[in-house]
Amino acid sequence: MKETYTDAHLKSVLTGAKAVSVVGVSTNPVRPSYYVARYLSLKGYTVIPVNPVYAGQMLFGQTVVASFDAIDAPVDMVDIFRRSDAVPDIVDAAMDQLPTLKTIWMQIGVTHADAAAKARAAGLTVIQNRCPKIEYQRLFGELRMGGFNTGIISSKL
Repeated sequence: MKETYTDAHLKSVLTGAKAVSVVGVSTNPVRPSYYVARYLSLKGYTVIPVNPVYAGQMLFGQTVVASFDAIDAPVDMVDIFRRSDAVPDIVDAAMDQLPTLKTIWMQIGVTHADAAAKARAAGLTVIQNRCPKIEYQRLFGELRMGGFNTGIISSKL
């Protein structure tokens, strides 16, 4: 079953979150996980990168951590850049180790009905198969007809 979300709901989640843990973040600037995390950091979110491969490296002013248990700051939202079959363990760990967690967000192509149901039963908001960067741009007027903001006001130079 395809889930749908109202614009008001998505906007509420995006405006309510202040700290986002991005699971599966890459240090490679051409990877979607990198540029989504970077975008969120540029929009004022505290981005806490999680990836054991890059643990100890710096990204967006934060140290990459191997897992949630290394995070000692409040986290409002977890953004998952992992395959769908990895989601249950990520959701369980997030619920166990992030006491201020409000939202589980699964990136485009990432869904897991059972993990989503478990998180919702625990009182969390769950968004699946969406990208917070795309939704932020769409809901806050940064996307244009071509799907991007060119910054050009007219066609005349």
